[in-house]
Amino acid sequence: MASDSMFLLAGVSLLSAMQMGYLARRVGLSRIAHKVMPPSVTGPPEFERTFRAHEVAAAGGGLMYIIARQIYFNGYVKSNKKRLPGFYLTITVFVILSLLGLTGILCGILHKYFNIHL
Repeated sequence: MASDSMFLLAGVSLLSAMQMGYLARRVGLSRIAHKVMPPSVTGPPEFERTFRAHEVAAAGGGLMYIIARQIYFNGYVKSNKKRLPGFYLTITVFVILSLLGLTGILCGILHKYFNIHL
């Protein structure tokens, strides 16, 4: 069972990394479209919104997963039943992060192979 858990964690990490890559690419395209050269993070409002959305989503999702895992761990140490709130929160965050990762993958496929920009 421990090896199965390792693969699930690796899968979450991979999906998260893929989404981060997609969001970073969107920021890069926004930089080009709005002529904002690195390392500048200010420019037209459209660029600044794209840049902030990337930062907030990345930090928020990862932080929620870490918090959920800590709640799960702390509850499990106390008793089997006290692990459930953290377990449900972890599953919820995992599903949300997975859907975001899948969305990023699909957007990348649509962009690369069908020239559809979402």
